[in-house]
Amino acid sequence: MQWTKLSEHSVYENRWFRVNLADVELPDGRHLDHYLIRLRPVAVATAVNEADEVLMLWRHRFITDSWGWELAAGVVEDGEDLETAAAREMEEETGWRPGPLRHLLTVEPSNGLTDARHHLYWAERATYTGPPEDAFESSRRAWIPLKEIPEMIARGEVPAANTAAGLLMLHHLRLG
Repeated sequence: MQWTKLSEHSVYENRWFRVNLADVELPDGRHLDHYLIRLRPVAVATAVNEADEVLMLWRHRFITDSWGWELAAGVVEDGEDLETAAAREMEEETGWRPGPLRHLLTVEPSNGLTDARHHLYWAERATYTGPPEDAFESSRRAWIPLKEIPEMIARGEVPAANTAAGLLMLHHLRLG
């Protein structure tokens, strides 16, 4: 049951995203106009310390008018590799520079609407470099015990899909 894209053209674009309209043929031969959003890759990073605590940000998202814990994340700039972008975002948003990063996972948070790919990385240590350059990104930054993560997700305190997936994977890797 595969859908076939016959054509696609841009209806709006800016530096952050493109909205396209595709002519899609369904398996039964019918055609469907389908809007899709083309996005730049997103790099995400965190660190886990010796006490099995993970570095997170508490922030408000105005689009959903919700508060929640997230990992540092941002758009990969032109010519920037994923790991470099992840380290840059973590330091800019938290004031902590990660040690050597390891790829954790790549997720597609809404692949029925966008081609967004979020690439998550983690480090086993980080060095505090000072107040975050992008302090406006969050109300606070904290080291949260990994053992509390599943319950926090269940209570809705971690609403972002990329963060929830990454934290569950870290929980599994570090605590079993």
